[in-house]
Formats: sequence, C-alpha cells, structure tokens
Amino acid sequence: MNDLLSIFIKSMLVDNVVLIQFLALCPFIGMTSDTGKATGMGIATSFVMILATAVTYPLYHFVLAPLGLEFLETLIFILVIAALVQLVEFYLKKSAPALYSSMGVYLALITTNCAILAVTLNCISKNYNFVESIVYALGTAGGFLLALILMSGIREKIKITPVPNFVKGTPVLFFAAGLLSMAFSGFAGLIK
Repeated sequence: MNDLLSIFIKSMLVDNVVLIQFLALCPFIGMTSDTGKATGMGIATSFVMILATAVTYPLYHFVLAPLGLEFLETLIFILVIAALVQLVEFYLKKSAPALYSSMGVYLALITTNCAILAVTLNCISKNYNFVESIVYALGTAGGFLLALILMSGIREKIKITPVPNFVKGTPVLFFAAGLLSMAFSGFAGLIK
C-alpha cells in the first residue's frame, strides 16, 4: 500500500508531467484562459490517460511482447490513444456541446499529447504491474489536472493585475509557468 501511495504522490507532485517533465505544454498554455475550459480539458485528458494505460498495458504484455513486436509499441499506443480520444470527442459532442465547441482544436490535440504517450511508455519502462500502472496514470492525470487548474487561477489573477506592457500576453504566462515550475521542484525531496 505504501508503494502505491508513493507512486501516486511521486507521479502527481514530484515528477509532475507539466511542471517538472515539461510535457503537454500546448494545452497548459492554450486551455488555461478559463478555469472551466481548463477543468474540462484536464478531465478529458485524464480520462484518456487512465484508459490508455489500462488498454496498452495488457496489449503490450500479452500481445506485443510474446510475439516479439515490442518495437511497434509507440505506433500501437498512439493508435489506441487516437481511438480513445475519438470516444471522448463523441461523448462531449453529445453531452456537453458548449465544452466541446470551446475546446476546439485542443480536443483533437489530446491524440498527440505527449504526456499520455509518456505515461503508457513509462509504465512499461518502469516495470510496473497493472495496478501500479493504473495508480501511476491516476497520479499523473491528477498532476496534469492540478497544473491546468493552478495556471487558470493564475491567469485569472493576471487579468486584473497591472502588468507592464512589454510582458503582457504570452511572456507573462511563461514567467508564471516558470515560477509555478520552480515551486513544484520543491517537492523533489518528498519521496525517493
């Protein structure tokens, strides 16, 4: 149980996929202008991340590895992720059309979100079993969602704060992201 908690906390805070590993920066900057959109994107990506891990783990261990086709893992994993994103897209289009339209192109970009592929590949490379892989995916998804919500809150504060003209827009976002990343690096000694 301690191992699972350690994997969860480490993947969520210590090795945060956005703020420490610097993956998935496109949705981190592009979808955080509004907390609602950031939360929607975080939940959609988290769903795909967890489901992709649950599908790719047995696919790798029971199909690719026994047949000696490990070299196809990246290609197969991307195809699985793309199929799962299509399911999310259909669901959002029917159940939450406002969120679907506000996400625009970023919804389709979940397919190429390197964080999702990184989670599936990390589970294989770290030799996690199925339960550990799901816990790792849950922690990483929680860290992704946390990073998006924190950045959206910061952006809402930036809107009402006087900012010098030479850093308005994208530069101030990168300053804020850098400071947030430095804050998360403080978790480095939390778990070994």
